[in-house]
Amino acid sequence: MIGIHTVTFDCAEPYQLAEWWQQALGWSVEDGVGKDDDEVMLEGPHEPYLLFIRVPEDKAVKNRLHIDVRPEGDGTRDEEVERLLALGATVHEDHRYSDGTGWVTMLDPEGNEFCVCRGEAERAAMGD
Repeated sequence: MIGIHTVTFDCAEPYQLAEWWQQALGWSVEDGVGKDDDEVMLEGPHEPYLLFIRVPEDKAVKNRLHIDVRPEGDGTRDEEVERLLALGATVHEDHRYSDGTGWVTMLDPEGNEFCVCRGEAERAAMGD
């Protein structure tokens, strides 16, 4: 049996991207790292953590793996999308449906795809 320790993002600016995700998730950048470090860990309340590693090449194609996020508590998917847009994310594909279901595929500042799904409160209100 194994457990997942980290999900790793190849990126051009690890510290800056980790800071963006820190704002998005409310997690903490590991102690002792600097703005010029090639690896930066973002630690949450439990594993898996997010690891950002500097690579020389630019992102060229769609991610083969991405993360899905959802609001906690009474937050909604649409509120979260607006908050992430204000932080600098962009909408890549909008898969929201008129019945309130669906998700939004967004891009972080370096173009990594991630999806914003409905929160537990929204799902419960719709009987999902």
